[in-house]
Amino acid sequence: MTPPAIILSTLNAKYIHAALGLRYLLANLARHGGADLRATCVLREFTIKRPVDEIVAALLSELGEPGMTAQIIGFGVYIWNVRQTTEVVRQLKAARPALKIILGGPEVSHEWEGQEIVRLADHLITGWADVSFARLCRALLHGPQPLMKVIPGEQPPLDQIDLPYAEYSADDLAHRLLYVEASRGCPFKCEFCLSALDQTAWAFEQPRFFAALADLHARGARHFKFVDRTFNLKIDNSLAILQFFLDRLTPDLFLHFEVIPDHLPERLKAMIARFPPGVLQLEVGIQTFDPVVQQRISRRQDNDKTCANLDWLLRHSHAHLHTDLIFGLPGETLAGFAAGFDRLYALHAHEIQLGLLKRLRGTPIARHSAEHGMIYDPEPPYTVQQTAAVPAADIQRFTRLARYWDLLANSGRFPQTLPLLLSATSPFATLLAFSDWLWQTTASTTRLTPETLVDRLFDYLTQVIGLDPAQVRQHLLSDYQSSGARANPACLQGLLKDRPKPVARDGKGLVHRQERHGGLG
Repeated sequence: MTPPAIILSTLNAKYIHAALGLRYLLANLARHGGADLRATCVLREFTIKRPVDEIVAALLSELGEPGMTAQIIGFGVYIWNVRQTTEVVRQLKAARPALKIILGGPEVSHEWEGQEIVRLADHLITGWADVSFARLCRALLHGPQPLMKVIPGEQPPLDQIDLPYAEYSADDLAHRLLYVEASRGCPFKCEFCLSALDQTAWAFEQPRFFAALADLHARGARHFKFVDRTFNLKIDNSLAILQFFLDRLTPDLFLHFEVIPDHLPERLKAMIARFPPGVLQLEVGIQTFDPVVQQRISRRQDNDKTCANLDWLLRHSHAHLHTDLIFGLPGETLAGFAAGFDRLYALHAHEIQLGLLKRLRGTPIARHSAEHGMIYDPEPPYTVQQTAAVPAADIQRFTRLARYWDLLANSGRFPQTLPLLLSATSPFATLLAFSDWLWQTTASTTRLTPETLVDRLFDYLTQVIGLDPAQVRQHLLSDYQSSGARANPACLQGLLKDRPKPVARDGKGLVHRQERHGGLG
């Protein structure tokens, strides 16, 4: 078999992720570089947990013995894979100096000067690479040789970009989450987000997009994760997409959208209400309820409308709501964040994701560093370490709290017991006190089994808060049996003789958004 001239590669966070950006590059090689390029290009994805030497060996084996013709590997680089990818590139260049390595992706599209991975590589395409990657490969393989190492990516009209969905394989459809996008860009300017650099949002032509979706559906795709930053920005487009899936509604259909929280007109509500349970998941980025902080980071959000819309969705639709808050924003105190958490918790959203601010390369949030004492980890993922309003110790407390919150609340394991813990005036204050106690008791955030959590909750609720042990046991017993766990917590000894069979979980929870358009992966 003839070795490929081009390999498109990336290191995904998990196997279930499929690199949407690489598939865009693959789909556009023929149109913008020539049919011969597409014919000699392969896609090879790995995960960050795979040893670097194994990845390098696999890629070198794919390339075959060094020959007279040039060969290219394009890597998609992100905050979650830049460390490992740097080492892959280092070893590849040491083993095969003539190999041409091209980088792209958000981690290397901004503030790339001084990055070791950029120094090691032959070329870097910043920004959109759908067209630029094909043209660069053409030049490297057939001349004339490019003179620039760093190439600003060309942003063509969307009708000049071929859609990538035919590049999802049968194995992808069977085993991976499929990322799709009806639009690119974002009109909002939230300074912690790379989309703040966009001028506006652009929608793909609906007939072409729907034809591609229909083909995916006909091939058996049933789980679709839309990566549009603003799914409900243009309501007519949103309604058309929802109607497309209503016309193909089946029990195994699952759709994920990111929505603007304060923009939910009545006709969109009516359409959302038509979906049965288990189909729609809406990611709602709240981030902060503090209007001063919102203004400081250029975030436009009507808090009253946001809460009213969330309340409506929870009362009148079957959509699963995954909401987000960010801790460590410039000027926001621990008390201010607590007030926002309590306000969101009172709405009873299905999930509250507690995130720590990251200073992504190129984002405007950097302009607040001096004034607000923002200190970030210099290594990926660049999380905030302290601010003028929040000392380092409280950042560490929050990090532990967020982990415990995932285990207690977002896991869905303690729906009966959690209200006992958070019944005080400030749920966040109670949660923080429990988090501090749990850390002092276990000194761990990673080795906590469901049984350990049951026993520690029992101890805290009965010994620290002083609740009735019989009442606490009954709640914990109900939660433990419903979760399908099979061992025996100490506090429930003798109560688990007739346990029901484990409840099957559907695995439809939110995954990290690791794919965004335009870069190498």
